[in-house]
Amino acid sequence: MSFQPPDFLEAQRKRVNTRLVSSLSGLEGNPTADDASLLRLKSASLEALTNGGKRIRALLVYNAYHAVQPTTRIEGLDDVACAIEMIHTYSLIHDDLPAMDNDDLRRGKPSCHKAYDEATAILAGDGLQAKAFELLAEAKGFSATQRLTMIQVLSKAAGFDGMVGGQAIDIAAAQSSLTLQQLKTMHSLKTGALIKAALAMGAIAAEAETAQRTALELFGAQIGLAFQIVDDILDVEGNTATLGKTGGKDSEANKPTYVQLLGLIDAKSEARKLFSLALKSLQDFDGSADPLRQLASYVIERDR
Repeated sequence: MSFQPPDFLEAQRKRVNTRLVSSLSGLEGNPTADDASLLRLKSASLEALTNGGKRIRALLVYNAYHAVQPTTRIEGLDDVACAIEMIHTYSLIHDDLPAMDNDDLRRGKPSCHKAYDEATAILAGDGLQAKAFELLAEAKGFSATQRLTMIQVLSKAAGFDGMVGGQAIDIAAAQSSLTLQQLKTMHSLKTGALIKAALAMGAIAAEAETAQRTALELFGAQIGLAFQIVDDILDVEGNTATLGKTGGKDSEANKPTYVQLLGLIDAKSEARKLFSLALKSLQDFDGSADPLRQLASYVIERDR
């Protein structure tokens, strides 16, 4: 059936936000749910999960699917979108910890370990990571092969060959220098892998042809790098109130960034170049891929 609401992207945000809340309601069915420690853990997890957020990765899942299957809807797609948002939120909780980026703010509010404590923050992140794979394993409307393939894609993107590996390089790179290629490699893992995975998972859910999935993943890789370059630019040009996190923190920590290596003007030029390449990768898709094109524009033009 057709499912294009008047405001396509906003309707998708509402869909994933609603499902994110309901996905954690199962904790109430736990025999020990009245235990204060479990209630505190659930509160921390839910607060981190619903504390704003642009839901870019969830929107990429929805719209990669829509680019291939514009006139159908699968109930389980909401769980696929939620799974990647849970992995993303878990990474933010852990990134903010004192042993990692040591940030007191996330989306304009106290980081999870500041609002609660470090142990609760670590456990909230761990729980969200596990819940993400539970959702994928049980997502309705997909074959066992589709579910397994999506689990493989997300686990790789979140692990040593993706987000975790990129974060390790990032930590080691503080107070040191990287070449431009090393910086691109780091961010293709830390940020780009999960964004690319969102496109791949949407393609798998839609049973995309090989060429379609390849094009969507290429789009994701290019947008992922552009996203990080814009982050680096905003760290220089933005302010804490707008960003919702501590502005200027990368330069204070002497972390290698695109702005540091390229300069502000050339960093902006590189982001625009990646935007153009991303749009080119969608050239064989018709108007059904327009929401992806809109998301690419947002990545370049955002101010936080």
